[in-house]
Amino acid sequence: MREKCGIFAAKTENAGRKAYYALMALQHRGQESAGISVWRNKIRTVKGGGLVSEVFRGSRLRQLRGRAAVGHVRYSTSGSLNEAQPLEVVCCGRSIAVAHNGTLTNFLPLRREYERKGVKFRYSIDSELLGVSFLWHFRETGDEFEAMKEVFNEVRGAYAVAFLFEGMLLVARDPLGFRPLSYGSGDGHYFASEDSALRMFDLEIRDVRPGEVFLVDENAESKVLARERRAHCVFEYIYFARPDSTLNGVNVYRSRYRMGVELAREDDVCGDVVIAVPDSGRAAAIGYARESGIPYEEGLIKNRYIGRTFITPGQFYRELKVRLKLSPVVEVVSGKKVVLVDDSIVRGTTMRRIVSLLKGAGAEEVHVRIASPPIRYPCYMGIDIPTRHELIAAWRGVEGIRESIGADSLRYLSVEGLKRAVGMEDLCLACLTGEYPEWAFRF
Repeated sequence: MREKCGIFAAKTENAGRKAYYALMALQHRGQESAGISVWRNKIRTVKGGGLVSEVFRGSRLRQLRGRAAVGHVRYSTSGSLNEAQPLEVVCCGRSIAVAHNGTLTNFLPLRREYERKGVKFRYSIDSELLGVSFLWHFRETGDEFEAMKEVFNEVRGAYAVAFLFEGMLLVARDPLGFRPLSYGSGDGHYFASEDSALRMFDLEIRDVRPGEVFLVDENAESKVLARERRAHCVFEYIYFARPDSTLNGVNVYRSRYRMGVELAREDDVCGDVVIAVPDSGRAAAIGYARESGIPYEEGLIKNRYIGRTFITPGQFYRELKVRLKLSPVVEVVSGKKVVLVDDSIVRGTTMRRIVSLLKGAGAEEVHVRIASPPIRYPCYMGIDIPTRHELIAAWRGVEGIRESIGADSLRYLSVEGLKRAVGMEDLCLACLTGEYPEWAFRF
């Protein structure tokens, strides 16, 4: 599974260069492209395919002078690779730069409606629609907050979004708060998809509330324009966010640790050693080990110079990259009953290969423990979950999955255990339960 992207915005001295460092801290949220727009009498954008360090080299980094900036790292769930963000959106005689994290569920009907009004779209991706909607309603209302209230009324889905225009920033989080967004104040005003990307700037940091809109010129003014039922994405806590991030007041590392604790409480396996699939399963594995009393050791070593396995298409290459990416520590697993902890199983390909690696290294038994419930349904709010027929849990029960991955046993964390671990009621669990938030689809 892949997160769509991460965003950053700042109004401060050297905003463009600070965006560069913040995007490096958000690199885990997208590795396909990166971009930064700054305001220097007009919008100036530098973007391209690849990692942040690859896109911004030499003279390209020096082009980012300006006191207002928005930035973006992307994994595409739609559109082509040449549609890296920020997007420069033109409508109603105005131009803005748009950086967006999420997916709009009513994108196509709403786009067709604007096309009937005469709007010419320049891109194929849904992020442009946010800019068009804002500019259209700003022309009608003449007020940025009133324009965003109208955006909230007509646009459905998930959107943490930052606009750059006329030296100002407008930053907003959708009324349900699907995607995370943090605000920091100090020597200026900063926003990022995760607070871990703001800590290097020595700021006072808090969450942007669902439905909250910031307008930042020399000062920052904010208003909560929509109050709806909350639906924070549970997979931010399970996998996507950095462990040192705190989202909606909940620390990600402690949540993952508690997932392992809850999983151990629901389990009765007898093992010799607990190991993690690095790095995603480590916090849960430590929690599992401490709760179960089974010792934790590093039994799989990760090659950090190999990209994530999902980036390469095709089954053969995904399996090859697993072999390159992970290596078992024979002295840790040989002759042992291994409890292998990870955050999730999607297709089952990666886990099947890891189980095979461990048994090839001499593991007597491999008991797979997953610190989340089975993923059975697609996501429409900005996470690229494969189609249902590709989700192994959508068409196989736990025993069928166990046979497919070659494990001696398999157990998932329960939905109730997951809720206890995160410690929040307002979670979107649609990919696990099939119960989608009504507001996101009420057109």
